[in-house]
Amino acid sequence: MEALSAKDRIIFPLDVSSSREALELVKELADHVGVFKIGLELHHAMTAEVLATEDVDQAIVHLRVQRELYHLFGCGSWGSGFWDGKFDDIPNTVGAAASVVGQRLQMRMFNVHASCGIDAMMAAVKRKGCSLALAVTVLTSREENDGNLTFNAPTKAKVLQFAREAKLAGMDGIVCSPQELAVIRKRPELSGLLTVVPGIQAEWTAANDQKRVMTPAEAVKAGADFIVVGRSIRDFPEKFSGPAEAADAIAEQIENALA
Repeated sequence: MEALSAKDRIIFPLDVSSSREALELVKELADHVGVFKIGLELHHAMTAEVLATEDVDQAIVHLRVQRELYHLFGCGSWGSGFWDGKFDDIPNTVGAAASVVGQRLQMRMFNVHASCGIDAMMAAVKRKGCSLALAVTVLTSREENDGNLTFNAPTKAKVLQFAREAKLAGMDGIVCSPQELAVIRKRPELSGLLTVVPGIQAEWTAANDQKRVMTPAEAVKAGADFIVVGRSIRDFPEKFSGPAEAADAIAEQIENALA
């Protein structure tokens, strides 16, 4: 993979409830972030725009907006779309879903829950096309002690296990919290795994339901390849003129951290 610029490392989640809102954000931020993440909210909202609309003409309007949105993402492994579907099913189903997202939609990246097992991750890798296949380890909303309740093991230990299984399955990278980056980067057997890191909040952003968080600069210094930054850009403070300027400020922090 070619070298990433500071801007390229920023993944912006399109956590909105309509394709038109998403399109407006993509147009505004296309030159300021590297990747746009389509999560469950937007995915289901776009489905509802078409299937739950009685007016056929209105459904066609929604479809046109959605097509424009996908064309802005670009195609191929270096496009700008991240399908955050978190596939978690039997191997055949995960592989089929990976084929649709990777080969037909040609997203830059998509993710699979590592907890679905090595066979399911291998099925995703086999049918991913030119997309990057990522394994989700433990969600950033879970605290360290939650691992003992859910997995009968500390969260960091479980993340490390999931990362090893993802590497064995041939996944391109993992999704982990910034708090686990130091553990991941110390392990030579995990060399080459890309790290996509949610739970990133600029210093001007108040805490939310994510527990294991860092600032953009801290995460990049710790070894993050991509960082997911949403509220710090979308809910920009008064010192910025808009989300694009907030994204530029985060890119500057990343550049300084890399230097």
